[in-house]
Order: sequence, then structure tokens, then C-alpha cells
Amino acid sequence: MDATRLPDHMDRLFRAAYALCGTRHDAEDLVQETYARVLRRPRFVRRHGDLAYLLRALRNTWISLARAATAVPMAPDSLEFVAEPGGDPAAGELDARAAYTAIFELSPPLRDAIVAVDVVGLSYKEAARALEVRSGTVRSRLFRAREQVAGQLEAVSA
Repeated sequence: MDATRLPDHMDRLFRAAYALCGTRHDAEDLVQETYARVLRRPRFVRRHGDLAYLLRALRNTWISLARAATAVPMAPDSLEFVAEPGGDPAAGELDARAAYTAIFELSPPLRDAIVAVDVVGLSYKEAARALEVRSGTVRSRLFRAREQVAGQLEAVSA
């Protein structure tokens, strides 16, 4: 992994970390800890495998930290950083808050799949590699995750 390319993935990793943690502060800490671990033990990564590798490292770091922590993460706090530019900031923040809250409430396997594909933007193949499962498993989990998130968003908007 080329350390000079790490900043290129900061925004996507932060969004993934936020979806996993639920708070801006915890997401910042998670990304920082992930980068520290990646830099401590550099690995050879194929040319276009950086993001998948970093997502796997982020997920593994999150699991390690979650096991060590006794506190339960809270629902998302402020989402001004994901509101659509040029749109109504209040409406964008409310939509993003509802979406991140719905993602946060998923089971870990479903949350990992939706974060990898819909939040980070990995392909099914890259997500499967990052999550260390088969591509079909990613598709299945993603379908169920999207279905549950959509159901929760419909309930909120009704």
C-alpha cells in the first residue's frame, strides 16, 4: 500500500466509518486508528485494490475496538458533512440522518455489505474481497439490507 495514496480514500472511509460507528467523533477515531495500523504494517496491494484493502482494515479495526469497548454506540449525531451541496441543508441532513440511523440498526453482516457497496462504492467483487465472503453472499446481504433500510425510511416518512 502506497502511503501517499491514503488521503485519496479519506472521505469514503470516513463515510464507511460513520455508518459503522454512528458518531462523527468515533468515525474520525476509527479512520485514524485504521490508518495507523495500515502504516505500521504495510502490505503489498494490487493497483486497484487500495479501497477494498482499506475497507477490510477499517472493518477489522472496528471489530477490534468494538470488542474492547463496553459502551454501546449511539445513533448518528450531526450529518452536515453528507448533506447534498446546493440543496436544502436541513432536508439533506434529515434524509441522511434517517438513512444512517437505518444502516446503523442493521445486523453487522448486513451493515458491512451496505457500507461496502452503497456508502464506500465498491463493486460486488471488491466488497466480497474486502469482507472475505463470496460475491453472491454480498448480493444477498445487500438485498436484505436495502430492503430493511427502505422499510425503515418509509416508516419514518409516513
